[in-house]
Amino acid sequence: MKNLLKITTALFLIMLIASCTAHRGTVNRGTVKSSTAPGQVKKRTGAKSAKAYAPGQRKKKGNNE
Repeated sequence: MKNLLKITTALFLIMLIASCTAHRGTVNRGTVKSSTAPGQVKKRTGAKSAKAYAPGQRKKKGNNE
């Protein structure tokens, strides 16, 4: 009976420890987030102007007005 209690306790502790895991969010380093400043994107891409990366400066394609 004591052996059964020891085995059960050991299995319980192993399951308890094994279930503790740390989850980290994934980071997509291949794309530029929208929260990145236009100047920082310009530095990363090597462009001469940050105008193309600024939200207010993006031209709509196909709109000739």
